[in-house]
Amino acid sequence: MNTRFLETFVTLAKLRSFRTTATALHATPAAISQRLKALEDELHTVLVDRESREFRLTPNGEYLLGYAKAVVEATRQLQAAASASHEGAMRGKLRLGVIETVVHSWLADYMRRLSNDFPQLEVELAVDVSVVLQRRLMAGELDLIIRVEGSDEESVVCDALANYPVHWVARVGLLPLSRSGLAKRVLRHPILTFGRGTAPHRALEDIVSKLALANGVPLADTRITGSPSISVIVQLVRDGFGVAAIPRLFVDHLIARGEVVELPLQPSPPSIVVSMSRRADAPLFVHGAANAARAACHEYCELGDRRLIERL
Repeated sequence: MNTRFLETFVTLAKLRSFRTTATALHATPAAISQRLKALEDELHTVLVDRESREFRLTPNGEYLLGYAKAVVEATRQLQAAASASHEGAMRGKLRLGVIETVVHSWLADYMRRLSNDFPQLEVELAVDVSVVLQRRLMAGELDLIIRVEGSDEESVVCDALANYPVHWVARVGLLPLSRSGLAKRVLRHPILTFGRGTAPHRALEDIVSKLALANGVPLADTRITGSPSISVIVQLVRDGFGVAAIPRLFVDHLIARGEVVELPLQPSPPSIVVSMSRRADAPLFVHGAANAARAACHEYCELGDRRLIERL
């Protein structure tokens, strides 16, 4: 649909004269009449009562006028947004919220990318658990959040960024690695994972319950220890406090040094899905920062895949 025809209809309805509308739009009365006729043909309705001596919209014209005004205004806003200078649009304060998983993986790469791509963008960083970040986004306290799981809010744009496979890991020597009886030996130790209420914690509760039932271990004898801090979990694993169900990427360096080992326990917990959310009506610089996050995460994951292939 030609929005110029809609603008002609809106202007004509306001000025109530073909001649005055032609002057306002720098056209001829005949051109205005042609535009209106073309719009009526496309909408399959009559907008102006041509039988009346005075200018008058038809009932359909009155009904559709509000919609036409909305489209014209939206078009003007779109043109204004598109004509904004890139430099000016990318200046402001980005209130960024991330989970600690991101802090210990690709946050540094992301911050460098933001600094290089948008040097006039000021970043205010908050680190918290997913549920708090989501709440702060909806309250207007954060512009962009990177968290576990997504959002079903209609006003929020949510994109999946990465899947982090989760593995069972423990300090070398904590327990024998033979598959026979491994589940029972694991269940005797505290099982470390992310904080209570998170998707990884809920998934682990279900797995531990099934392992306990299958191996004759009273569920009351099992212990799941949740922490929002991945650095705390890793340190507890190094100290031999318990067995962890976390993404291997956080302990790859410890596995390479022979401090930590991956356990051949099945089933493996589901992968952690890291997603990015921002409000649909966020400023342009927020959407630009979101694109930078997607690129930084992609590069980090590609590098991790190459390292894995090299180890194999």
